[in-house]
Amino acid sequence: MVNGVSSSTSSSSSTSSSSSGTNGILGKDDFLKMLIAQMKNQDPMNPMDSTQYAAQLAQFSSLEQLQNLNTSMTQSINANLALAQSINNTMASTLIGKTVKVSGTTISNTGQASADIGYNLPSNAQSVSMGIYDSSGNLVKTMDSLPTAMGEHKLSWDFTDNNGNKLPNGDYTFKISAKGSTGQDMTVDSYKVGTIDAIKFTSSGTMLVIDNAEYQLSDVQEILNGGN
Repeated sequence: MVNGVSSSTSSSSSTSSSSSGTNGILGKDDFLKMLIAQMKNQDPMNPMDSTQYAAQLAQFSSLEQLQNLNTSMTQSINANLALAQSINNTMASTLIGKTVKVSGTTISNTGQASADIGYNLPSNAQSVSMGIYDSSGNLVKTMDSLPTAMGEHKLSWDFTDNNGNKLPNGDYTFKISAKGSTGQDMTVDSYKVGTIDAIKFTSSGTMLVIDNAEYQLSDVQEILNGGN
């Protein structure tokens, strides 16, 4: 602000700042109050320069326009988010009954008869095996002599250990290991295969219920043939 503002201007400014909130950010109302206080308390013998006054009015106008633009953008963004969520919910409901590939290596045993697991080999392998581990990291099941041809393969696990004993409910992880023609480790894309039984709309987003376990829509890699 310009020179010649009395102490009452400072008092008014302090009041405006406090009324704008604890973050100390001045809004357009605070700016206008300060401008009016400055005009009221200017020295009659040395009035405010008209150029400075015009500049401050331009600043006030710019501030108001920016705040209005920010409000409009926020409202637009919120509306777009609500629309996107509504579209996602509608699309997700059409997936019930579909068989899908889901990313991840965790299998939840919730009492179902078996779990389907898939893997994709980039080229022919010399050997392929799978290890399944419990939540403590203990190896509970090994499957050797799995298909080695290039491409995708699917297998099923009945939640039994190496001795044929049924394992308790809980989370398990699996790892596919493959050796190339010269014995080198191969990179294998592994996934789970399941049927979407239900859809849940939660505060965290749309959740797919697959074999009694919940997954996010983004976890789905591919919708396979079959189902509804």
